[in-house]
Amino acid sequence: MGLLELCQGAFGASDLYQVLGVRREASADEIRRGYHKVSLRVHPDRAEPADKEKATQHFQILGKVYAVLSDKELRTLYDQQGIVDEDSTVLTQDRNWEEYWRLLFKKITVKDIADFEKKYKNSAEELVDIKSSYEDFKGNMDKIMDSVLCVDYTDEPRIRKIIQHAIDSGELPSYKAFIKESKQKANARKRRAEKEAKEAEQSREELGLGEGEDDLKALIQSRNENRKKEMDNFLAQMEAKYGNKTKRGGKKPSSKK
Repeated sequence: MGLLELCQGAFGASDLYQVLGVRREASADEIRRGYHKVSLRVHPDRAEPADKEKATQHFQILGKVYAVLSDKELRTLYDQQGIVDEDSTVLTQDRNWEEYWRLLFKKITVKDIADFEKKYKNSAEELVDIKSSYEDFKGNMDKIMDSVLCVDYTDEPRIRKIIQHAIDSGELPSYKAFIKESKQKANARKRRAEKEAKEAEQSREELGLGEGEDDLKALIQSRNENRKKEMDNFLAQMEAKYGNKTKRGGKKPSSKK
């Protein structure tokens, strides 16, 4: 079975870009971040024992998707003809995909997250990300608040002010979803966020957890699947941000999704 068929079976999509959740015009960095985020959701280490074999298969397929899209020649062939060179050494070589993954992405700690948040909030990089999310999601504040890193419902007035200023200055288009959002929808978003924050704090208190990395892992494992997914999505965003860091000068690129 070819890679495209495997993708259809594992992820419900035969389009390699769709599997990673990125645009066809995505840069190498965007493809790398997309791969990282999806791989965190299907990584065998995060799966229940009964699902480990299935997660491993999906993880391996995902590694091949990234290998194709990160190889200039294979990506060009796929873009132009919609096919994958199944006989390429990139796909046929005996590769340990988990070791390959760990070479690409470093592990982060709770302290890394806290340090990053201090530097990121109110930074030029955050400003670019807010504007990018606004355009990507056509002004949908639910999706914007889920997309921008390190924000909670208390940040929403600040986020809205930034966007409104950019609209007023002509830097951003005016989307109805943002301008005409009802108070009911905004209040519902706030209630959801408050409930999730309260549940997370209750879980931490019930388990007697602190702020260490092992404590965070225990908290994630104690949650039901929906709440675990929420925490995993946040960690995926943070790890993708760190996994893509390299030493360079000048302006940092946006983490546009």
